[in-house]
Amino acid sequence: MAATISTHFSFTPRRLRQTVLSSSRSEAVRFPSTGTRRRRRGRTLVSPKFDADSSFLARVSGDGGGAVDASTHQSASSNIEEKDGSNSSVGDGYVALFVRMLGLDQDPLDREQAVVALWKYSLGGKKQIDAIMQFQGCINLTVNLLTSDSTSACEAAAGLLRSISSVNIYRESVAGAGAMEEITGLLSRPSLTPEVKEQCLCTLWNLAVDENFRLKIANSEVLPLIIKSLDDEDIKVKEAAGGVLSTLALSESNHEIMVEYGVIPKLAKALLKPDAEGSKIIRKEAKSTLLELAKNDYYRILIIEEGVVPVPIVGAHAYKSYRPSLHSWPSLPDGTEIEKTSKGPSRFGASELLLGLNVNGENLNVEEVRMNAIVGRTHQQFLARIGAIEVEEERQSQPENSSGGRLTLLPCVDGVARLILILGLEDESAITRSAESIADASINEYMRISFKEAGAIKHLVKLLEWDNDAIKIASTHALERLSLSNGVCQIIEAEGALRPLINTLKQKEISDTLLDKTLDLLTRILDPTKEMRSKFYDGPVNGSKGTSESVSRSDAANGFTGVSSEDSISTTNSRVQMLDSAVISRLFEILKTSSLTLQRKAASILEFASITSNVDTVDPADIKSGLDAVFQLNVLEDTESDVEGEQPEQYALEVEEAGLTISAASRLLTKLLDSDHFCKSVDSSHFTDLLRKVLKSKIPVHCKDWVAACLVKLSSLSGFSKYFENPINVEVTLYETIPRLIEQLKASFSPEAQEVAAVELNRIISEGVVDSTRAVASGGGIFPLVNLLEEGTERASEAALSILYNLSMDSENHPAIIAAGAVPALRRIVLAQRPQWTRALQLLRTLPV
Repeated sequence: MAATISTHFSFTPRRLRQTVLSSSRSEAVRFPSTGTRRRRRGRTLVSPKFDADSSFLARVSGDGGGAVDASTHQSASSNIEEKDGSNSSVGDGYVALFVRMLGLDQDPLDREQAVVALWKYSLGGKKQIDAIMQFQGCINLTVNLLTSDSTSACEAAAGLLRSISSVNIYRESVAGAGAMEEITGLLSRPSLTPEVKEQCLCTLWNLAVDENFRLKIANSEVLPLIIKSLDDEDIKVKEAAGGVLSTLALSESNHEIMVEYGVIPKLAKALLKPDAEGSKIIRKEAKSTLLELAKNDYYRILIIEEGVVPVPIVGAHAYKSYRPSLHSWPSLPDGTEIEKTSKGPSRFGASELLLGLNVNGENLNVEEVRMNAIVGRTHQQFLARIGAIEVEEERQSQPENSSGGRLTLLPCVDGVARLILILGLEDESAITRSAESIADASINEYMRISFKEAGAIKHLVKLLEWDNDAIKIASTHALERLSLSNGVCQIIEAEGALRPLINTLKQKEISDTLLDKTLDLLTRILDPTKEMRSKFYDGPVNGSKGTSESVSRSDAANGFTGVSSEDSISTTNSRVQMLDSAVISRLFEILKTSSLTLQRKAASILEFASITSNVDTVDPADIKSGLDAVFQLNVLEDTESDVEGEQPEQYALEVEEAGLTISAASRLLTKLLDSDHFCKSVDSSHFTDLLRKVLKSKIPVHCKDWVAACLVKLSSLSGFSKYFENPINVEVTLYETIPRLIEQLKASFSPEAQEVAAVELNRIISEGVVDSTRAVASGGGIFPLVNLLEEGTERASEAALSILYNLSMDSENHPAIIAAGAVPALRRIVLAQRPQWTRALQLLRTLPV
């Protein structure tokens, strides 16, 4: 170490001690780390005279801060040097001595006092850090002290590394000396003081500024320790951990591993803490990290599930158009009025005030979601009236980028209310972003009900009539996501969404995106199975009352007026009238010329129209051409497609989409065959030929069920003679029934379901259906049948054994039966003399074993 010190510092501690003792032999020197008098072995150690104020004024990245270049503090240190130049020069002169005292051959207490002195000295700014860094090996010796048993030494060493790493040019030297590895080991200690944790985390915070070190930190063992520090009792440790995570989140490649370690729930918990319990700094860092993670669609869902809603920042100027309704009778956010018990509203709005004060009272039985909607609306409207919304975000943002696509995070109660408030503004860009955010946030039933109770439905339905495609697309998408809840879907229809949607559908000059979203929502509203599903999913569960019933009873008890049953019936009848011949013709036009997705949605809407007999007014030629376009897809004809060989995943997706579209069209044709008017004009043989080709195609088995049903219905109209076997029934058995039963044997985990499939498959083969055994073998049914011999029920095992015996009559199936492991299973059946052991013995004699 002596070789690393300049020649003008060539003195020894003994000479220094003699000089100090000669000037003041009786006075002990105060050491900066403790401020107390310390003597050891009859000698007194000296430290440079540091200005106490400079240590705090120029403290690098202090009070929860991190990643700050110490060059910003150069002015502060220069002012201190001008105030007392002699003291500064004396401090600079002793740097070499303290660096030498860090040596491994020095006494541990000397090393501890030296690193404490250097740490305090480094707080002066970049000039002091430069003075320390001119001695090679200083960082290595400091990193070595991180393994010390002394808490004071560890804290000082981590603090010195924190100061040095705050300077950009020294950051690589700190990382290269193994600081991250030693800090990882230090943070792994079970009993570590908060002060040491804070310095270690702030050092990592500074290192994370460099993207290379950022990736290294995220993919090391220290990341779980950083996330665990968010639960520390010391607020400074939490702030430092939040700062490290916010910096790590700047690299998108770190997001996956951060989410895997569970960072989202912890940050959301820190963000949702009240002001009295949390720290402003940790909330800021948590929000910064979550906003970076929210750029990913999947991670945004995880954030919303924790009760945090992303809300667009539209600029404080956009809220100037907000006009609150004054002296109006109190109502719930969704527009439900409250029964008037007085002659008139109070002149000063006291009725509204008393309603808000008594929302938690016993006299008003309001559900939690409605209560949150009232509280959130009151809070956000108050902020809008006083002009306090987004003031803080405006201060933090650049003037030229006040609202461009940025987001903020709010608790669910305030976030839902803020989004509804933005829907009522005049700024079209703000309205569009709010509707898009509502669509993104409608991830579960709770969020959809929250938006419904907050009054989003009424606003979004009104936006469907705006002369702005962007607003129409966003509002339609939001309503479609909200309509996933059956109860909310009924409210959307009751609010009158059907008419503007149909008017949009009639327009031929609209974008494909708007057409797609419109068909999405219409399909959901006019879903023929919706009423049937509501009986199963909205009815009583385990003897309890359904949600909708309990809500309606509480509404009636408290004087809330909503949509009556008569209004619901009239709405249902009116939608039948809206689907006139022009709408149906437009849907068949979409069926002929659009993509697979649009064709499937159009077919679903036409299915509802066919139930109402409105299709009778359409020209049968249009119906035929529309169905032909679906049943003659190119995907079905390209049996040796290049896409299948080069891009099998893309081909599988195309075949899956085609299968769903064909299934919807087959279901539509099946419903149309119930109409006498259509049956008289339809060419059944033409559609029979098309559907037979579809049945033999490569579309998924679950998409062939309606194709088979439609073929059976067409064959009944054709009138096959009872003396001849119907070829359609045979094809349905070979290409739909047998593959479906084999799929049930493979995928089902229920022994009862496997038994039913095996028994049915045995019946088909026993009846001697042509090529049935070949269809079972080519469809991969041998392996699941062999598994049933020992794992299935007694009846399933007997049916499987019978099927395998019939398959063994064809010698081409012998290798597959043996490869499936049938021989050992059959031998065990014979040796155990199970009821079917004779059939098992016959099968063994048939196989070449």
